[in-house]
Amino acid sequence: MALSIGIVGLPNVGKSTLFNALTKAQNAESANYPFCTIEPNKATVPVPDKRVDTLTEIAKPQKTLNATVDFIDIAGLVRGASKGEGLGNQFLGNIREAAAILEVVRCFDDENITHVEGSVDPLRDIDTIETELLLADIQAVEKRLDKLQRASKGDKTMRPTVEAMERLLAFLSEGKPAASFPERKLDCLAAQFKELALLSDKKIIYCANVDENGLLEDNSHVQRLAEFAASRGCDMVKICAKVEEELQGLEEAEAQEMLESFGISESGLVQVIRTGYHTLGLISYFTVGVKEVRAWTIRNGWTAPQAAGVIHSDFERGFIRAEVIGYNDFIQYRTEAACRSAGVLRSEGKEYIVKDGDVVHFLFNV
Repeated sequence: MALSIGIVGLPNVGKSTLFNALTKAQNAESANYPFCTIEPNKATVPVPDKRVDTLTEIAKPQKTLNATVDFIDIAGLVRGASKGEGLGNQFLGNIREAAAILEVVRCFDDENITHVEGSVDPLRDIDTIETELLLADIQAVEKRLDKLQRASKGDKTMRPTVEAMERLLAFLSEGKPAASFPERKLDCLAAQFKELALLSDKKIIYCANVDENGLLEDNSHVQRLAEFAASRGCDMVKICAKVEEELQGLEEAEAQEMLESFGISESGLVQVIRTGYHTLGLISYFTVGVKEVRAWTIRNGWTAPQAAGVIHSDFERGFIRAEVIGYNDFIQYRTEAACRSAGVLRSEGKEYIVKDGDVVHFLFNV
């Protein structure tokens, strides 16, 4: 499974600059005017993980595969997008499959950079974004409900689903997100929630785009956003899209020196991905061999068979056992044989909960 993050925000807040910097793709034109991004931009990038680098140094495989993250950048939203203002919200469908939404808001003042609302106010911008996400969900639920109501006329067993969807529509119409709908776990709604992939049901990460001074010290915009994110129980990251863009042309040592000059140790890419993993409850385990070292992304709390299933469904169906070595043990003893001799290689069954950093070899029946 790959981590997928949809990047949303008002026009001209640094979304596309951030996308360019995060993905190194440079294929999202960045300009100082609204609606620069017309088509959604998608990119898949490797997840930076020093553990993968260390395992590669030890195993010297033929190839190395990091876990990946998909970034999707869509056209800027404006107030009234659901009614056709600006470019409308037709691009929101492109992020329905994203696991999390990164809401980028501008947190710096600069009279030379236009703000679509005329002033900098991150909380107002968030309200605009989330209102448009909610309105897009209302439209999606209305359309699905109409279809279900017509189908239920000839199938009375569908009435519980129709009635639950009616309650969901009323709930959304009160300005409440789908994530807080108390009946969302009902069996009759499971398929609807999965198919609709409602935007207001997704995890949110707030992203404060600051200028260089904002990296050194939190300004009032960042402080307000941090308090708001905490009140929502959401994660927040602070980045400077301009600095991130400049980092892409530097060697690793130079980039690290530049980051340290601003009092930070991680690039925006690392921060966003690390925060995304935390927000979604994801971890990584590793497979190590002479042919390949690879990181695999799973949900925290998954059992060994579930973890095996991300490699291939046959691994989960035919699971026999997992041979597991803790990451630190593997680094110390350096080979599977040495770990076995030292007694740190464990044989685990179907109930084992895979830990972050585990080095795993699965045995299964075909």
